[in-house]
Amino acid sequence: MCLLRRPLEPVKSRAARIAAIIPVLDEEGAIGPVLAAMPRDWVDQVIVVDGGSRDGTIAEARAGGATALVERERGYGRACAKGAAAAIADGAEILVFLDGDGGDRPEAIPSLLAALARPDVDFVLASRYVAGGSTHPGWGIVPRLNSWIARWLALPFIAASDPMSGFFALRRPTFLGARELDPVGYKIALELIVKCGCRAVQEVPIHFAPRLHGRSKLGLRVRIDYLRHLKRLIDYRYGGLLGLIGATATGAPRAATNRP
Repeated sequence: MCLLRRPLEPVKSRAARIAAIIPVLDEEGAIGPVLAAMPRDWVDQVIVVDGGSRDGTIAEARAGGATALVERERGYGRACAKGAAAAIADGAEILVFLDGDGGDRPEAIPSLLAALARPDVDFVLASRYVAGGSTHPGWGIVPRLNSWIARWLALPFIAASDPMSGFFALRRPTFLGARELDPVGYKIALELIVKCGCRAVQEVPIHFAPRLHGRSKLGLRVRIDYLRHLKRLIDYRYGGLLGLIGATATGAPRAATNRP
């Protein structure tokens, strides 16, 4: 797997039909501004997938101009997969995923699409940690530590700086090439990179902004789900923990990093 890190400038024209997929759960006060910031001259369809919100998220999404609304799809990863299926059924050729809390700013979508336009790139991650990327000053030491540990645990699969990102883009054929797609928890990007057989992943720098409303949902359950997810990926890629240990001991390749 080749990991490219060169930032690209947005291009001014495109032909592919593009869908933005936004999973939400109790994001009233945030999803409206996210939809308002969506670059509509780039994005043809906006699919909001609600996981059972009990506030005004659904009404706000409708008022904000969501093209489609999928309701009651519980689980972040499964919501992303359900939204992608709906987009593909409607003819989308490029899928862009982002969170609905405002941390992922839609204004960065053209930069992701510009990177994906390169024929040697099959997956684009929006990254907080590559040169030019940043996080807001209020992001505390505990979430930073959690992020560092999660990134370190993902190293057997990809040498990306931000594989935990929920902001990414890929083409329709790449998504449809996934084998045994069964996401657990929040880390759908890592699931797709592994099970779609992605070989060229590029990271595009972004500023990770504070959420616009409400509180983070990344609690203990999410951390446990991430460990379950890693176990599933280890079984899928290496045939179990012993296989991973053997691959590590013999220097088997995981993900090559290409730095300019």
